[in-house]
Amino acid sequence: MTTKRVLPILFLIMFLVMLGFGIIIPVLPYYAEELGASATELGLLMAVYSFMQFVFAPMWGRVSDRIGRKPVIMLGIFGLSLSFFLLAFASHLWMLFVARVIGGFLSAANMPTVMAYVADVTSEEDRGKGMGIIGAATGLGFIFGPAVGGVFSKINLEAPFYIAGTVSLLTMIFVFFILKESVQLSDRKQRPKVKRTKAIGQAMKTPMAMLYFLQFFIAVSLSGLEATFAYFAAVKAGLNAVSMGYVFMIMGLASAAVQGSMGTLTKKFGEIKIIQAGIVVSALGMGLILLTQNFLTAAVFLTIFGIGNGVIRPSVSSLLTKQAKSGYGEVTGYLSSFGSLGRIIGPVLGGALYMVWIGLPYVSGIVLSAIAFGLFMIYIKRNKLSIG
Repeated sequence: MTTKRVLPILFLIMFLVMLGFGIIIPVLPYYAEELGASATELGLLMAVYSFMQFVFAPMWGRVSDRIGRKPVIMLGIFGLSLSFFLLAFASHLWMLFVARVIGGFLSAANMPTVMAYVADVTSEEDRGKGMGIIGAATGLGFIFGPAVGGVFSKINLEAPFYIAGTVSLLTMIFVFFILKESVQLSDRKQRPKVKRTKAIGQAMKTPMAMLYFLQFFIAVSLSGLEATFAYFAAVKAGLNAVSMGYVFMIMGLASAAVQGSMGTLTKKFGEIKIIQAGIVVSALGMGLILLTQNFLTAAVFLTIFGIGNGVIRPSVSSLLTKQAKSGYGEVTGYLSSFGSLGRIIGPVLGGALYMVWIGLPYVSGIVLSAIAFGLFMIYIKRNKLSIG
């Protein structure tokens, strides 16, 4: 299967996976509340999913290096489907937690394995394009999923979970019949087996650890903004939930469009310059957000942030796999793991800072961007990379 044929298939797979995931986002809080969840328990319900992904993404990445990408991708999608149906059948709060734990554990396989698949089938020249396509698919799934979930929630609160479970199940069947194995194409497949504790230690001691921490700070910044911006915009610009939905949709579409152009951007500028520019632009967007006054400024400033943030992960993924000294699945697993950790800490930190001053999450976002930029410069220096 050629790269030109497989990338559209991977795009569709990730779009459908994230569509299913996004469908439940607007419904889960109300569903959990009906089963007696407090605000704290709802926060834990959200966090436990990301925590399971943080713990198990590297494991699934290494498994895909050994047994192949296709079975691990299928298992991850099956885990999503199973968790959605378990949520639909839940009659007690503890059942929601079981569903989220199972979903987080198994679906942790999806992102690192798909990114590793891209690394398997693309040349270094086309790596950025492939990672950008996956990023665009993920973003579009997040945009359209909540809209679909909102529509079906009018039937009843269980309906979106059944729809999401069915979409995921059909996606798994699609993978089984359409997607071919790729690991035999990877020049990283022959790697010695290492114990988990040793692998973690090795990962943190390599120069690539800087890229993992860069991803962590970027994820903290993004998730902190997502957790607080609705409140901030309501105070500063009087925006309601409907307006906020449009603002995030505009940001998501712009980010997806830029990610879809990563092939052209990478060939022209290279990953290093794109990552540097992405960090600077996202920090600029954070600063401008403080000046939000109405719907237009909210949309424009958030879009500037989204474009900058959106080009960072595909470029980091591309650069990481080019520099990898171990299997693609292992390194993309660690990247996903650090992103998940950022999504656990970000909303908590953002909420706490917001309570001090409503603009503090965005000031801290600028600081985190500066730290990420510094880490990246250290990475460049240690690896003696040319900025070009």
